Amino acid sequence: MDVRSDRHAALPPRLAGSQPKGEQLRRLLETLIAELGPAALLPSERMLAERYGVARMTVRKELDRLVARGLAYRVQGRGTFVGEPRIVYADALKGFTEDIRARGMLPGAQVLVQELVAADSALAAALERPPGTPVILIHRVRTADGKPLALEWSYLPSDDFPGLERARLRDASLYGLLRDRYGVTLGTASQRVTAVALSADDAGKLHAAAGQPAFLFRRLARRPSGRVIECARSLYRGDRYELEIQQRRQVAALDRAGVTT
Repeated sequence: MDVRSDRHAALPPRLAGSQPKGEQLRRLLETLIAELGPAALLPSERMLAERYGVARMTVRKELDRLVARGLAYRVQGRGTFVGEPRIVYADALKGFTEDIRARGMLPGAQVLVQELVAADSALAAALERPPGTPVILIHRVRTADGKPLALEWSYLPSDDFPGLERARLRDASLYGLLRDRYGVTLGTASQRVTAVALSADDAGKLHAAAGQPAFLFRRLARRPSGRVIECARSLYRGDRYELEIQQRRQVAALDRAGVTT
């Protein structure tokens, strides 16, 4: 029996239940995705429509839902495949290495650029230093279990971190090095996130398709004293990451101020 017939044999012969066929098909596909695992080919729209007596448009709609949720992805001319599990990003103060290890995966880093540069006016303003200040640029590909997930560009003032441009950062934690060698820890971080499309060059480094959605993070990290440690950009694959935002409303303070909604 070939792989395709074996995969189809695992499907129930018919839909059964009082719910709309689209909902039944959605649950069936979710179960199949969990059983098959990442990169497995899903049954075609035509096969599902014929097997379950459902309109092709209904099948396509349910597959579109799976793709939008990151559970599946399409390859033109080849079909729809099971997607990789997404990583939930929630903590700006947690470094990539710490975050990936906490998820039970092996973090890695490939150094593309590590050198001294002169800060232009915009970068100098962000770092709260004079224009032309020597800055260490560290550009890396970050990986989890050997798979590229993100690109990072970190800018750090060299007068605070002498010799950092020569430090070994392949498969190493930058924040761990700042803590262990320089005695510097993060106090606060502010971050902005923008949805972007991957350029051909960035997509190649991330083993992704040009134009694929991505998250662009712009982060400014400070010591507890308020002195800027790092100005950074990070580009994360949109098919592997999703954002979690937790907020707490200060109800008591709002009540005292007489604010209502």
